[in-house]
Amino acid sequence: MTDRERSLERGVLVVAVAAVAGLAGWLLFYVVPYDLASLLGVLLVVATVFLGVRLGSRVASARFPDYDVAEVGVEGPITRDGGPTGFPNRPGGASSDDVVEQIRAADDDDAVSALLVRLNTPGGAVLPSDDIRRAAAAFDGPTVAYATDTCASGGYWIASVCDEIWAHDVSIVGSIGVIGSSVNVHELAERLGVSYERFAAGKYKDAGTALKEPSEEERAYLQGIVDDYYDDFVERVAEGRDMDPETVRDTEARVYLGSDAHELGLVDELGTREDVEDRLAALLGTEAVSVREFSSGESLVSRLRGGTERVAFALGAGVASAFDDEASEFRFRL
Repeated sequence: MTDRERSLERGVLVVAVAAVAGLAGWLLFYVVPYDLASLLGVLLVVATVFLGVRLGSRVASARFPDYDVAEVGVEGPITRDGGPTGFPNRPGGASSDDVVEQIRAADDDDAVSALLVRLNTPGGAVLPSDDIRRAAAAFDGPTVAYATDTCASGGYWIASVCDEIWAHDVSIVGSIGVIGSSVNVHELAERLGVSYERFAAGKYKDAGTALKEPSEEERAYLQGIVDDYYDDFVERVAEGRDMDPETVRDTEARVYLGSDAHELGLVDELGTREDVEDRLAALLGTEAVSVREFSSGESLVSRLRGGTERVAFALGAGVASAFDDEASEFRFRL
């Protein structure tokens, strides 16, 4: 069925549903109740027709979908729930749970034939980034990653599993590395008269605790975890991009302009959003594609509440955060 035929059938279906709704409204609100004012009846008929058009549009959209590509965005630092991230000036970001749900919904949609992953992220937590990568890898159909402003670290971890990676010539791409960090304030604590008393079972249980200076053994232990994550990152990028692992290591976690990333093989093609859609059309064997963005169904109240929480986090961040529970943890980020 051609796009023109599909549009025609959608239009016929909408008109048919609206006509049935109008007839029903005329009978129920104007013809039958003889004691009602004619004006009120006409208004009710108009309202019924309006509702019928909306209902018809929804039925037509479900019966004759006008899209064949699903777009899913990863915007901002990647965390499990999109909450505070630990990145300076970026208290909120992309929720991996939401993104995974959107990709799976697209995969379950019979109208969707390809997936476009739009990336504008500096990276984020290791496991949430990997969850999105796995969901993209499991998608049944062509997958194209499109780097807009920034596709770094965890963002590139996700992109590397897609069939193709596109970027602008001035996009920031790369940062294939891992960072482990912990706030350490043991000297400040000593000046304030705060002491650390250790009650722990296991030699490395409190490695990275903010209120004590780590030993050389603890530093080596934590660095070993970072190295293991990095080896896994390199292996997955090399596999996904069909590159030699040593070539990936030679990037030394640097970021590159899109044009340089293209020369290194980190990006397949450079182009605009229109170029990406043309490529998707070629992959699907059609003249053009229609893209629908799959986004979370978060309510307005939830968004407002989330915004309030993020403002509160930004206002409360500072030196005092070194003494809370999160600051005492050793964090790993892509």
